[in-house]
Amino acid sequence: MTTYRHTLAELRGQLRQLLLSGAAIALGVAFLIASVSGSGALVDSFSQSAAAEVGPGDVQITRPLAGGGLDTATAERARQVPGVAALAPRLTGRGGLLTGDGHPLDADAVVSAVAADPGLRWQLLESGQWPAGPGEVLLDADTAQRLGVRPGADLRLTGADGAPTTARLTGTLDGRGAPSLSGHPVIGVPESAVTRYAAGAAAERLDLRLAPGTSATRTVDALREALGTGGPAPEVHTREASVRNATRESGTLYGVVLVAALSFVLIALAVARMVVGNTFTVVLAQRTRRLALLRCVGADRTQVRRMIRRQGLLLGAGASTAGVLLGLGVCAAGQAVAATADLGPVHLSLTPSPLVCALAALFGVLLTLLAVRSPAKAASAVPPIAALDAGGHGPAGGTGTRLRATVWAVFLLVAGTALVVLGALAAPPLSLLAVTVGAIASFFGVLRLAHRLLPATVALLGAPARRLGGTAGRLATQQLRRNPLRTGATGSALLLGVTMMVGAVTALDVTSNSLVPVVSARQPGVFSATSAAGGVVPAGALTALTGERELSVTPVRSATVRVDGRDTLVATVDPARLNPTADDLDRARTLTDGTALGGLDGGRTLTVTGAAGHPDTTLRVEPGRSPLPFTLQSGATLLVTPAALDRIAPGAPATTVWVTPAPGTDRPTARRAMDRALAAHPQLTVTDTAAQAETLRSLLDRMMLISMALLGFSVVIAGLGVAAALVLGINERAREIGMLRAIGMTRTQLRRMLTLEALLLSLATALLGTALGLGYGWAGARSVTATLGTLGGPPVLPVLGALALTVLTGLAAAVLPARRVARMTAVAAMRTS
Repeated sequence: MTTYRHTLAELRGQLRQLLLSGAAIALGVAFLIASVSGSGALVDSFSQSAAAEVGPGDVQITRPLAGGGLDTATAERARQVPGVAALAPRLTGRGGLLTGDGHPLDADAVVSAVAADPGLRWQLLESGQWPAGPGEVLLDADTAQRLGVRPGADLRLTGADGAPTTARLTGTLDGRGAPSLSGHPVIGVPESAVTRYAAGAAAERLDLRLAPGTSATRTVDALREALGTGGPAPEVHTREASVRNATRESGTLYGVVLVAALSFVLIALAVARMVVGNTFTVVLAQRTRRLALLRCVGADRTQVRRMIRRQGLLLGAGASTAGVLLGLGVCAAGQAVAATADLGPVHLSLTPSPLVCALAALFGVLLTLLAVRSPAKAASAVPPIAALDAGGHGPAGGTGTRLRATVWAVFLLVAGTALVVLGALAAPPLSLLAVTVGAIASFFGVLRLAHRLLPATVALLGAPARRLGGTAGRLATQQLRRNPLRTGATGSALLLGVTMMVGAVTALDVTSNSLVPVVSARQPGVFSATSAAGGVVPAGALTALTGERELSVTPVRSATVRVDGRDTLVATVDPARLNPTADDLDRARTLTDGTALGGLDGGRTLTVTGAAGHPDTTLRVEPGRSPLPFTLQSGATLLVTPAALDRIAPGAPATTVWVTPAPGTDRPTARRAMDRALAAHPQLTVTDTAAQAETLRSLLDRMMLISMALLGFSVVIAGLGVAAALVLGINERAREIGMLRAIGMTRTQLRRMLTLEALLLSLATALLGTALGLGYGWAGARSVTATLGTLGGPPVLPVLGALALTVLTGLAAAVLPARRVARMTAVAAMRTS
């Protein structure tokens, strides 16, 4: 009991010294709770969106995996099953929208049937009313805003035959209710009018409403029995089973998102551990004489070590409790903000479960115990004779120990750097592994040498500080260099955060700058023109394009034929006229009559059913799968020579046109020439391959911003460590500060001295961490993009942002210590023992 009382008394006496370390643990625990809750809410929103698309029907019938759409005969057989009160097919097809000037929208639209039975309408109506006749349609809200139309306006679109037509817009749809159609304009039309506006309309699902009192399970069994004959049987599920199937992938998605989020959390907690360990090391070093006195009065090493661990346990428990409360507050604030937002079918819940809170608190406690383990072991080794040391500092490690530590650190640094260089120069897939292992090893070497690297960097930065800061600048530089172990330990946590932030930003930015040009350069052409209804490119349009001198035009011909008993879209093109850097173009040039490239397994021989009056033909698929057929023509599986297509599908029309600017013509001029040539053909849609590249760039840019935000949290926690070190330094240097005050140093100069200490330390850490991050990030990106032949340059603004954040964090860390030192009087400071 006496030991526990002594532990509590000691902890109360050091509470002010350990407060900032406790805050670091609390922030880490709160970050952990918020990350887990946010990840769960994010994935749950995907699940709810997928479940909303299932619709209100009691039973769903979906097409078989190996078959086509559900035909009318299947629907009629389902209607005859007892208990089925209503049935609505989910018909979808390809359609087209026209802008106000008559040009097609730059993306094919999806035409979706609106069920005649209101109880089977699965779409979400955002505004207006449901269409009631064949001349009325709905449009998704995003596309309506883009076109500048509102309910009641006339909407210009193309019919199933590709001819322009007009319909009245009765309302708008909430696109969040149909995630499978995201990225495409959606046109909702009455069920009876689908074939009027859509090409290739097919039903992939039947929604059924059952009569009141009918058992869904028994009806499903009856439907399976009725539909199980005459070919591949469709799948029949109750609504509950359909929801489970729709959300089945959420478990895997949750794991991926959670692992990604927790990787940033673990970095923040690692920084918090370093902060706690450094603080305890400094505090225990200042208490060396008291620990030695405890040894003199009979306490053995085990008791001293146990006492310090108990203090760590109490600190961890208190900080983790505060972190749980903070995490609950953050989640509650997020919940309140989400409640004011329009999330469509999603009902977001950010409230963490009691299990998550308990595990986060336990993790915080264990992390604190792990952090104090090494300081406790060192403190327990203080001999009783140290009570006579007037300086109050324990003996430093022996020369042999320091030499072994230095040799080991140099080995890690050299070996890790060699692995990073090897990985950057080697070919995938082992290159990324080599860079990762090398970066970890070399960074551990840097951390072990931080007490040498950071003071040396401070010495370089101290020259202007001494000139500009005067006495305060000289004292700040001397203090950081006088205690290199303290400087290295304090800056290590900040160094970890800065290196990770700059490394992640550099890797993502360099990868983006390398991939984006390649994505565009490896397309068959710069522009493509296709029919908005997925049909044939008119001969007049092809003639008009060919007549433009600024354009190099390459038509793609295709036809659907029977290959091994299945309908297969086969395409052909003259590869000599395509972009020479397109993927797999070299293989297309070597094709011979009777061979094909495709997305099928290579080496197979396929049988093509001949057209009427023509014999069957065989095609041998070249080894290896090729993306070129699908790239050339959406939906194409095989690419053959022109002669082969003429033999298996005589008269196959042009269905896509690839266009490249003629030599000496830039992209804008070529686009104007295309618009001029296709002015009389509004049913054609022009796609710019740069749009695909910009989508990839946008995704990587968002990832970079998220990484900076999450890793910036680690830098903030490290800032608490800097503040804690400065506060402890004030306690340790109280008599020195009192002497400075006594000889005439003003409060302003003292505040400036503390601020310059924080600024020099953060700036030195920022420069070293930026150099390491740039190297690691560039090597990582190089290992991924080595096969592309291009490598983007390092990011400038993000790196400057990371530098600025680090410096501002250091300045913020100096606010509290500077205010405290300014309040100290010379007499009170010199009385401090």
